[in-house]
Amino acid sequence: MEQLRESVAAGSACDVCGRLPHPHRFRLSLAKLAAVLPVELALHALVLALHPPYLLAVALLAISTTVLVVWVVEPSAMRLLRGWLHGPAYRMRRAARETIEKAPSLWRIRVTLDDETGQLERLTGRLAELDVNILGLTVHPLADGVRDELVVSTPAELSADELLDAIAAAGGRDAHLWPTTALALVDGQTEALNLAARVVADPAELPHAVSELLGARLVTDRLAVSNGRLPTDGSVLKIPSPWNGLIVFTRSGEGFTPAESARAHRLAQIAELSRGEVSCCR
Repeated sequence: MEQLRESVAAGSACDVCGRLPHPHRFRLSLAKLAAVLPVELALHALVLALHPPYLLAVALLAISTTVLVVWVVEPSAMRLLRGWLHGPAYRMRRAARETIEKAPSLWRIRVTLDDETGQLERLTGRLAELDVNILGLTVHPLADGVRDELVVSTPAELSADELLDAIAAAGGRDAHLWPTTALALVDGQTEALNLAARVVADPAELPHAVSELLGARLVTDRLAVSNGRLPTDGSVLKIPSPWNGLIVFTRSGEGFTPAESARAHRLAQIAELSRGEVSCCR
């Protein structure tokens, strides 16, 4: 945090490279002194050796020093000493990059398991062998087993294929995984309550609330809905609309569980009740 504070306080971008923060004032002063002093000494020695008239000497020193220092020497020295000038910034960037590279990855996993004793234990054991930390777990009952949704933290070097192989070796089937963020760690009950509150406050938020709750996409093509041109693999969910007809959602490659369908229908009921109360108040 202290490094971040120093980086922010460093000011605007460097005039030379335009990307790194402006170098520290002390380092910048030393670099300018190192660039200007040799030029000043050389010019003074040359003028003293030639013995020109006083006014001419002053004019020559002022003009030549200004031109050489401002336009030639100082910019060249700044570029030459850029590595030293921006040393702290380079180190901060390198440390930040190494921290990011070593940071664990977050994944959201959905996998179907047999509803048998020890099945989940076998899966967690396999994941533990890969140094995978389970941060969240939600269980969705199915007719032929359970659909588990896990949020896990994995070592940065662990690939998605290695993770899927471990899940398959533990008896998991139809596994899908997606990179996720810390927002996925909000428990499902809290998220559902927050979305229900949004729907109560504004029933028109129902489609967006269901999409967010289930990670689904709202189908806006009414012709596809009316003509039945939608997938039949369980990846389509229809809920009653408080306004007209049905609201349809789809989730590519991942079917909706009965629990998810029940949650969506419950949100639709809340929206309908809230809409009725708003109409009565008017």
